[in-house]
Amino acid sequence: VFDENFLMTVATVGAICLGEYSEAVGVVLFFNIGSIFEHYAVEKSRKEISSAVDLKVEKSEVLRNGEFVSVDTDEIKIGDIIRVKAGERISVDGIIKSGETLFDTSAINGEPVPISVKAGDNVVSGYINMKSAVEIEATQTAENSMLSKIAEAIENATDSKPKIDRFITRFSKVYTPVVIVLAVITAIVPSLITGNWSYWVYTALTFLVISCPCALVLSVPLAYFSGIGRASRNGILFKGGNSLEMLNKVKAVAFDKTGTVTKGVFTVTECKSCGEISEKQLLALCGSVESMSTHPVAVSISNYCHENNIPLSDVGEAEEIVGMGIKAGNILCGNEKLMNKYGISVDIKPENFGSVVYTAYNGKLCGYILVSDSIKENSAQAVKNFRDMGIKTFMLTGDKAQNGKITAEKVGIDKVYSELLPAEKLEKVQEIRKNYGNVMFIGDGINDAPVLAGADVGGAMQSGSDLAVESADVIFMKSDLQSAVIAKEIADKTAVITKQNIIFALAIKLAVLVLGLFGIANMWFAVFAD
Repeated sequence: VFDENFLMTVATVGAICLGEYSEAVGVVLFFNIGSIFEHYAVEKSRKEISSAVDLKVEKSEVLRNGEFVSVDTDEIKIGDIIRVKAGERISVDGIIKSGETLFDTSAINGEPVPISVKAGDNVVSGYINMKSAVEIEATQTAENSMLSKIAEAIENATDSKPKIDRFITRFSKVYTPVVIVLAVITAIVPSLITGNWSYWVYTALTFLVISCPCALVLSVPLAYFSGIGRASRNGILFKGGNSLEMLNKVKAVAFDKTGTVTKGVFTVTECKSCGEISEKQLLALCGSVESMSTHPVAVSISNYCHENNIPLSDVGEAEEIVGMGIKAGNILCGNEKLMNKYGISVDIKPENFGSVVYTAYNGKLCGYILVSDSIKENSAQAVKNFRDMGIKTFMLTGDKAQNGKITAEKVGIDKVYSELLPAEKLEKVQEIRKNYGNVMFIGDGINDAPVLAGADVGGAMQSGSDLAVESADVIFMKSDLQSAVIAKEIADKTAVITKQNIIFALAIKLAVLVLGLFGIANMWFAVFAD
């Protein structure tokens, strides 16, 4: 009850009762001016934020009476056979019935490495077919599939997100009843003693009007307006003053790995020759073969060769073996499974983690090329800055435990949780909140949307998915972690400025209130105090 709106109402009614109509108008005007400025800053940020994307696949090709026909995805039943062509997204969870292909799974686990599937393998809705058409037997209906679970997790996370009162609301809950009690005492106690009811009731009403904190209701929103504006100039878009205020209270920061701490882009990080040929020749040989494939790992190798002026040659026809690699004449390029298939002994292995591409020529191993995601240049510095602020740092990733551990160690993150599904990430954030306090989560993928919505402050990279951007409270246009550090610094500075404004305003207001109690201060003093 005793919020800023109640305080404004009491002050306005009191001013009208006293005939001070200009003061009544001023109370309402100043209150709304502060809100308008903050609303303007928020709307300016929102204009630059992408709208949500509905991930649901509306139509699916389903086998009916011996032929595939387009039907509403909601009509798919368990046991139906659906066909998913290259470039299409799986609409329901299921099992591969026929065909082999590669699936982009980043929407679900956030990892850029595609997986190879064949008959008998399980797949979930949200995967994108990268190669050739496959037939899938539905094992779940649309409402019980992975995409629906993610959407439900976002909704539940939003509902369970801690609600905070703005400072002016918290302030009013204490300030308003105190002022009203003092006004009542002023009206009754002296009147009972002196019998001069009209004078002391008038003094009490004057006291109520003077007590209206116009300076506070204007200066606090303006402080957030300034903070949001400053953040926007730094490529940081807040969706509201609440987010800025909550960021000041954050005690722990959790990061997604791929695309957040790392670049989310494959690149050659190591090249090792067995000695028969040079590393440059190994790159040229492997790059020539990999240029025949559209697999992300293959593309990264051929691109690396082009960027480093390593000439590639025509290797003739090539056969791509799903889940293994490529065979072009007497050249083999692929993983250890491919080498074993053709009886080639692998006696060297990389110490670092990533996608290993072995190359063999005429039945003999030539060496390997390691392709992996690289860490963003300023990730380590950003983590250090957070730790210097006394903030605990965590990594929540869907990647393998070893990959997560290595990345966390390189950038100095305190603790890492790996192989997490979207709902499990949210559970970890809730656990961190319980142990350390308010949590900010920073991510960029569709799979991060539930935890972005459920964290005290969700921060999304602008380069990430539209759903992540829509679920977040703040957007980082530069897509690096240093922006998160700057956002935290701005939030802290805004909080300091807000407190300074409050102390200054209250000091003046208190002096005038005391004068008002003794009947010395009039409305002009109130105007001065505001």
